[in-house]
Amino acid sequence: MSSPSSRPHVLAVAKLPPFLMGPLQESFEVHDRLHESDPVAFAKIAPLIRGVAGGGESKVPRALIEQLPALEIISIMGVGYDGVDVSAALERRIPVTHTPGVLNDEVADLALGLMLSVARRIPLADRYVRAGQWAKEGAMPLARKVSGARLGIVGLGRIGQAIALRAEAFGMSIAYTGRSAKPDLAYSFYPTAQALAAAVDFLVVITPGGAGTRHLINADVLKALGPEGYLINVARGSVVDEAALVEALAKGVIAGAGLDVFEQEPHPMEALWSMDNVVLTPHMASATVQTRHAMANLAVSNLRAHFDGQPLFTPVPEWQ
Repeated sequence: MSSPSSRPHVLAVAKLPPFLMGPLQESFEVHDRLHESDPVAFAKIAPLIRGVAGGGESKVPRALIEQLPALEIISIMGVGYDGVDVSAALERRIPVTHTPGVLNDEVADLALGLMLSVARRIPLADRYVRAGQWAKEGAMPLARKVSGARLGIVGLGRIGQAIALRAEAFGMSIAYTGRSAKPDLAYSFYPTAQALAAAVDFLVVITPGGAGTRHLINADVLKALGPEGYLINVARGSVVDEAALVEALAKGVIAGAGLDVFEQEPHPMEALWSMDNVVLTPHMASATVQTRHAMANLAVSNLRAHFDGQPLFTPVPEWQ
């Protein structure tokens, strides 16, 4: 191991979990959110920073990148990296890495879990039993069958295909939309989210975030999904117009929603809290011990590979 004085300096731009911070500190001189906690001290060490480490929600704007003249790499622990100004990084030939692949299964699992939870009303049923309502009021109202239903996937990348594979086991018919059709897959392609929504019972959103997909799921898409349709979002909160969604849920424009992500995290619109036709989870799609540790290992491995002069494991597509 290199002596502390010779190790690359890395700025942590978010509160990182111990299983990521520990390995970082073993290999690098880590400055934990110094740009936020002590701007004066940060200004002194900024010229030394050669790497940035963050999570999927981390913000690495152009203004921060410009304060780091020696910056060589930005490593994100997460598949999403829309908080990073990738254009600003690439202008200086600074690679950005993320952690795709290792979380496909977990996100796909939660997508199916949300689908089952909202359609079969599992959280509501749990509360029904705990409150003693079963004994007092008898059986709950009937729920909605999932097996054999029509599934639409917005974004058929790695995770979208993992969701489709699981849905096939439920006997669901599968269709999708995305930037382009995938001729090697047997699923039906629709050119727009609105056209897809009109043809399915469950609409699962797993497209990347960012300006290009902001409010892709809007009032028109929700209207097309219809009063027997369900929206599942395991992508980014920005992809769904949350105000339009709340209105659609309140007025019965759609039947329900399962949401793991929100526009203003950690503050979903309060109207969602009291809705019985919504299942809410706190951006936890990849939140298992096994997967988060694998993500952390990959994020650190990208940094180590760079400083060892080796090829990066998982640069973002814009870099490739």
